[in-house]
Amino acid sequence: MNDESLHIRGGQDLPGFHNLLGYRQVSWEENEAVIELDLQPRHLNLGGVIHGGVLTSLLDIVLAEAGTYCPYPGRMRKAITLSLTTTFTGQCSGGTIRVTGCKRAGGTRIFNSTGEVHDDKGNLLAIAEGTFRIRSGSEKPEGVPI
Repeated sequence: MNDESLHIRGGQDLPGFHNLLGYRQVSWEENEAVIELDLQPRHLNLGGVIHGGVLTSLLDIVLAEAGTYCPYPGRMRKAITLSLTTTFTGQCSGGTIRVTGCKRAGGTRIFNSTGEVHDDKGNLLAIAEGTFRIRSGSEKPEGVPI
């Protein structure tokens, strides 16, 4: 993936909720995606630890990315989440978290992915599995224009 696509997909150019989360794309290739987030006060719950909704949102993003890699600059593939199960296994209140997603199985329209979130000490914070459907027009590797 080129730097331009990383910036568009994981940088400040993203609209809405993605930009609000403030993550960055570390890597993205066929069947695998990695994003990182530097925790800020806005990511914490009332108890002062990372909010489960932030973890779930990041997992949703990276699991969908794992099945929608597009090698063509200026284009992307899109997916809709059909189901997502998240299990929380730890907590943290600062530092950088890393979220990884791997496509495990699928056909031309439906795929399954799994993922994990670790803090910067390597502690497991959450795991997830999800099922996604490729959006119409995104079935082919060249996807659709961004």
